[in-house]
Amino acid sequence: MGGFFGAVSKRDVTLDIFFGVDYHSHLGTRRGGMIIHDAADGFQRQIHSIENTPFRTKFEKDLHDFHGCSGIGCISDTDPQPLLVRSHLGLYAITTVGVITNTDQLVAEHFSEPGHQFMAMSSGKVNSTELTAALINQKTNLIDGIRNAQELIEGSMTLLILTEHGEIIAARDRLGRLPVLIGKGPEGHCVSFESFAYHKLGYEDAYELGPREIVRVTADGFETLVPAGDEMKICAFLWTYYGYPNSNYEGVNVEVMRYRNGEIMARDEEARGVQPDVDFVAGVPDSGVPHAIGYANKSGKQFARPFVKYTPTWPRSFMPANQEVRNQVAKMKQIPVPELIQDKKLLFVDDSIVRGTQLRETVDFLYESGAKEVHMRSACPPIMYSCKYLNFSRGNSDMDLLARRTIQELEGDEGQKHLEEYADANTERGQCMLKSICEKMGFDSLGYQSLDGLLESIGLDRDKVCTYCWNGKE
Repeated sequence: MGGFFGAVSKRDVTLDIFFGVDYHSHLGTRRGGMIIHDAADGFQRQIHSIENTPFRTKFEKDLHDFHGCSGIGCISDTDPQPLLVRSHLGLYAITTVGVITNTDQLVAEHFSEPGHQFMAMSSGKVNSTELTAALINQKTNLIDGIRNAQELIEGSMTLLILTEHGEIIAARDRLGRLPVLIGKGPEGHCVSFESFAYHKLGYEDAYELGPREIVRVTADGFETLVPAGDEMKICAFLWTYYGYPNSNYEGVNVEVMRYRNGEIMARDEEARGVQPDVDFVAGVPDSGVPHAIGYANKSGKQFARPFVKYTPTWPRSFMPANQEVRNQVAKMKQIPVPELIQDKKLLFVDDSIVRGTQLRETVDFLYESGAKEVHMRSACPPIMYSCKYLNFSRGNSDMDLLARRTIQELEGDEGQKHLEEYADANTERGQCMLKSICEKMGFDSLGYQSLDGLLESIGLDRDKVCTYCWNGKE
């Protein structure tokens, strides 16, 4: 994933960019970057790896080198950015969030003639932000260029451009899969992925861009350059997993949605008569906790924290590229509270179950700590398809996903024709999948939130929410 923050003001914005970007650190741990523009001295830029050192610590020593009244910055889980680009459109900085799934096609169709080149990253891949800039540069102005990139890119691409005039141009991706919000302060305006990032900096909510909308932001205000489109497919995982608790997307708060989601799970399980008798309801830290609070509140079961994560010195466990390292990091972070585990029946709610690689170790860890029963609930439906639009649940194959792998083991290729049935716990196939995963993972019971329940908890028109990971519908 990743996130960005930008600001334009009548005063220096260096600290705003520094803290605003830092508030997006939960969205990635690979690279961070800042670029500030000063009317007299131009652009100043710095990019660092943040894989082993937090953004704030890494960039603190650079602050004295920055000065200017406008700037942008990012947390990136993929490409080094922001980039500084010089073309016939002038000198500008650009940062992006998203995934380009047709990179090879774009390079072959638009940049295969002599004279075109891209600076390859160490992986040999093309920097997505550089490719986006190249598509923008195909047109005679930035706005037409952004529209060109929006139309040609498959996947998603949301961006900020900082011009040599000190203005910011913000563009939300074509189907609004990711958010872009504008804040207003006493002396300027800011643009952010996360709404809470600017509240602590003295900005208040001013505007949320619609799908494919392009907006110019200055110290004095903002104006729409290209109006929003009607079609939207915002990512549901922003609420279930990615988003920070006090963020709002499309007017829906993350923490409130998670409570509501847990309540709906408990309500529906009680109606079906499948709610287990447990001593405690707990969340798999961190994003599973509010879902569990909602479940506990509705079910009347006591909420507890039988284990906690020691996070001050450990990265997020899904971030390391090596699966063995991911598993080891996850294991090392789990600290039990024996008094809340020994001889207890526990129901855990996790934000999602993707590959299941860490679940077995979590269950073993709980049983080794003395748990009597372990019941598992997922705050979203079974993930059947790898994400094509963002970084969530992306893998080499759909068979990396626990649900798809289990279906293949149960029924072979024939089972892949009945994914909708397997995703429904009320069907025979759905029950078979749940039973098989329970046996494999050591759960006493397993339940997934239904797609209807998840969409009810978000509260938006269901046609405006991307559900591709669960039902394959684009």
